[in-house]
Amino acid sequence: MRLRQEFEKLEESLLSPFAALSGKSRGRERFEEPCDVRTAFQRDRDRIIHSKAFRRLKYKTQVFIAPEGDHYRTRLMHTLEVSQIARTAARALALNEDLTEAIALGHDLGHTPFGHAGEEALNELFPSGFKHNEQSLRVVDHLEGGNGLNLTHEVRDGILKHTGRSMPFTLEGQLVRICDRIAYINHDIDDALRGGIIKCEQLPAEEMKILGIGGSQRLNTMIRDLIQNSWGKPQISMSGEISAVMESLRRFLFKYVYDIGSAAKNQEKNAKFIIKFLYNYWINRPQELPPEAKPFCEKYGIERSVCDFIAGMTDRYIVAVFEENFIPKPWKR
Repeated sequence: MRLRQEFEKLEESLLSPFAALSGKSRGRERFEEPCDVRTAFQRDRDRIIHSKAFRRLKYKTQVFIAPEGDHYRTRLMHTLEVSQIARTAARALALNEDLTEAIALGHDLGHTPFGHAGEEALNELFPSGFKHNEQSLRVVDHLEGGNGLNLTHEVRDGILKHTGRSMPFTLEGQLVRICDRIAYINHDIDDALRGGIIKCEQLPAEEMKILGIGGSQRLNTMIRDLIQNSWGKPQISMSGEISAVMESLRRFLFKYVYDIGSAAKNQEKNAKFIIKFLYNYWINRPQELPPEAKPFCEKYGIERSVCDFIAGMTDRYIVAVFEENFIPKPWKR
């Protein structure tokens, strides 16, 4: 079959001159024979979706730690919303939708249990520091399946640089970087309203006037602005006005939702305590690590392996491990 070659030809004929072409990928760290059906970026997307790290996102915090309501976002739902927004924009801009989707689906694979509270805890504990984007790259390069996923350089670059100071070298990576922020600003407002953390009348009036009061209106305004401002250009950006509005909303969320003192953060102290306790316990007693973590100790060292193991845990798993081993149980005869 020559399906892959036909897809690569379609990309060359249909996509923007600024798009990344799968047939001209910079390749993988370890050589693999090309698939006869899927392009290189399609294979990367599939590998991410079928990974254990991706499935674990279902039980990792976005903002609310272990929410009981069915409609609060988890890290998995955040990832899917980023992917949907980014794919919509990529198609409109004639960029490589497969590459965009792969980066979006993989960008948070390294996120810790308990969201950014977990990230902050590990950053304080691990000697080299901890950043979830770097851990996401570590997951796809080394940890998943014991030897990593061997993704293309374009996907790896987009995952690593979806946050931080460095800019992805592909427009698809730049697109995911902005769509990540579009997604979390909108859905975190939605979840905070649902949870009673903020009220509708607290939302900044001028910003709502520009974007629209409803979530779908805000998304539509932001995505259309992103497309219009990036069309036919060798870089991805939003207009100055909408960028300023987004930054204003981000500051609003930090003040009322993300920062300590918000009702959404009232369990962070407990979450950080569990992570710090287990980290120090396993560092001093590596023989007590669960069996699945022990093989990595010889390869990467105790501290790196403990950090990797904790970062990969879900909210409910780390709580279950803590309760099983360190919470007294009633005496039963």
